[in-house]
Amino acid sequence: MPTPPWRLIDVLERAETGPMCFEKDFDTKILVSNIQRVVKEYNIKYDPETLISSDDSKADDLWKAAWDLYLSVGTYCTSSYRRLLFNETEIKEALDSYVDTVELGCGKDARKWSARKVEDSKRPGCLFTPVGVRCAEDVFAALAMCYMQEPLADGVSTPILEEIEGRPIGTGPPSEIQGATVHAMRVREAARRVGRPGLAIVGTGTALTDTAQIATSDPSWGARYTDIRLVPIVSELKINNDLLNKMLHFHQGGYLAATLSGPLSRGYVGVEGTAVIGVASHIQGLMVNQGYFTCYFPTDIRNFGNTTREMLWLVSSCYQALARNTRLVSGSNGFAIAGPCTEMVMYEAAAHGITSAVSGASVLWEMSTASNKHKERTTPMEARMACESGIAATQMRMKRETANELVKDILKKYEDLIPKAPLGKTFRECYDVARKKPTQEYLDLYNKIKKELGDLGLKYSY
Repeated sequence: MPTPPWRLIDVLERAETGPMCFEKDFDTKILVSNIQRVVKEYNIKYDPETLISSDDSKADDLWKAAWDLYLSVGTYCTSSYRRLLFNETEIKEALDSYVDTVELGCGKDARKWSARKVEDSKRPGCLFTPVGVRCAEDVFAALAMCYMQEPLADGVSTPILEEIEGRPIGTGPPSEIQGATVHAMRVREAARRVGRPGLAIVGTGTALTDTAQIATSDPSWGARYTDIRLVPIVSELKINNDLLNKMLHFHQGGYLAATLSGPLSRGYVGVEGTAVIGVASHIQGLMVNQGYFTCYFPTDIRNFGNTTREMLWLVSSCYQALARNTRLVSGSNGFAIAGPCTEMVMYEAAAHGITSAVSGASVLWEMSTASNKHKERTTPMEARMACESGIAATQMRMKRETANELVKDILKKYEDLIPKAPLGKTFRECYDVARKKPTQEYLDLYNKIKKELGDLGLKYSY
């Protein structure tokens, strides 16, 4: 990769010398008031009937609102009580210098992701992920292998190892480093076992602290330079020393640094304000987190998903704003509310994949299930549905008007179920663990939903 997206030393200095304020004042007097101001000033409005807008001016207005917000607010460092502020020239310089292609993986498993435009015919990248699902030691490698063997997967995020040697893994004690080390070793072995030794792996989910992340940085057995190392944004528009330590280590060590952004809808502000934060968080990801690309997963705090009507509007609006006004590479991370092996989760996956692809997301980063709350309740089948559906829309050169009607038709099939979404089944119930294959029950369900979507007009290539 090239140099860090902006001047790393300046970022570290501002984290210690920027304007000081208490966190509560940042939240209430600076952040919320400015969000409310820009939403009103730029007329950002949610339309429940237009999930995927065809109005370019609305996307541009959202970008202008986010630009205004970030210039006014900046990023707050919770460790130093300082605000990191940037002027317009500095951000424009970073955007202009940004290299809009990300190279990941190595050898025959090397891949490239690049920025996409709205309604782009260029195929989006695909990253298969169980996100932050917890997993027992006895099934950890098998679950990772099932994701890694998926042909569409350019890279894979692996589950969180919950225990090691029969003991729970903590955050901070030596068990975290021990668990993170085993995690890194086993996922590398899993990739080799499925014949993809150079596959890009996203971080080490078991390693939450900076110390544990640094402990797994060893290309011979752990995290490689071509793997993806994540630096999260603390909601909303915040950072801390632990995360800055990770950022510094990843860049000084030559690793592929990326930003993790998950703004919370219905938190400080409504869905319009969350959309503004979502776009602004990509600017923070460039300037502070110093990410070469962003994993973006806005989440509704009522159901911990982003496949509802409001959230699909938000996802589409944000990606259209980014695709029309930047060359940033960003992955749209789906969070389904239903669990595996249910019709609802298949519909959710398809709706999220189509919305993201047509709106200009660079990568389909799919897919969390069961509101990301339940142990081992995830499988690669949900990611497969989201990515196949998004790619199908791209190959059809689907227009936004068509995608909007299609996604609304899909939403009708599960919207009423959201308050009582089915929990579905666990990985062990959905897959033959020994043979690393989905059950016939799940395959039949998958093909049934795929046929339904085909009848609605989505043309799959296989």
